[in-house]
Amino acid sequence: MIELGSRPQRTLARRTSVTGTAFLTGLPACVVFEPAPEDTGIVFERADLPGRPRIPAHVAHVVSTDRCTALGHGPAQVMLVEHILAALAGLHLDNCVVVLHGPEPPGLDGSAYGFVQALQAGGVVLQKAMRPIWGVVEPIVLSEDGRSLAFYPDRERLRITYYLDYGAFRPPGQHRHTLVCTPEHFVREVARSRTFLLAEEVQPLRQRGWGTSLTAADVVVFDRRGVVANRLRWADEPARHKILDLVGDLALAGLELRGHVVGCRSGHRLNVALARRLREALPSARPSAAAVPLPAAA
Repeated sequence: MIELGSRPQRTLARRTSVTGTAFLTGLPACVVFEPAPEDTGIVFERADLPGRPRIPAHVAHVVSTDRCTALGHGPAQVMLVEHILAALAGLHLDNCVVVLHGPEPPGLDGSAYGFVQALQAGGVVLQKAMRPIWGVVEPIVLSEDGRSLAFYPDRERLRITYYLDYGAFRPPGQHRHTLVCTPEHFVREVARSRTFLLAEEVQPLRQRGWGTSLTAADVVVFDRRGVVANRLRWADEPARHKILDLVGDLALAGLELRGHVVGCRSGHRLNVALARRLREALPSARPSAAAVPLPAAA
């Protein structure tokens, strides 16, 4: 990794919140976004547990990438964090305490847009501390079972290109999308893209107790004929949502990045693996954020 520059750190001007229903558990859910001091990073707080334990949004604390990204230590865990992290990273908000009153944030419509709206309502404050910007000198390429994810040098900007390929004759088919990762492009092009799944995946997930309160009108479900009881917001919405997930998962590296990320059929597992590789590629003299003591809960 090579340091390419820096920019002022950013946090919220005031606290803001979102309420709704959790996607996986179906329980009422609330998330509160609170301003945080310089160098805090993004920290989740379980306000419903004794001592209000805090969990840094860092790849060292990932405990699962099965259908979503989950973080935790000991009994304190939070799942389906990628949409919140995408909203924060997409808006370049670096320091924030994300307070949850349960193990999962509101699912909203399966996108990050409700979180984006709340964060925009909270406003932005520039902080005095600087945030380094990192890039790679040589490509990093990961592959597994016909899936791949690569990070190529680009000193000027962060771009993400995603190739979604379920086969030319199998929904959702083949799609490609590229995002230039500025806040404006993030909000306009991917923040409203929703999570999706195949019809044959619904029953196995319900047998696990996930999504039992959801209907096809609440999420994007594809069967062999196309979208069930819903409409796409873009023809390539599934590829856009894969980019949204990538933005959120790569935020777990805790780094401001420049480069070109190219994914093909990749998901949370490879996303997190790339975040880990980027941390490992940092100059050895730089301390890992995972080793920094957690700030005390308020």
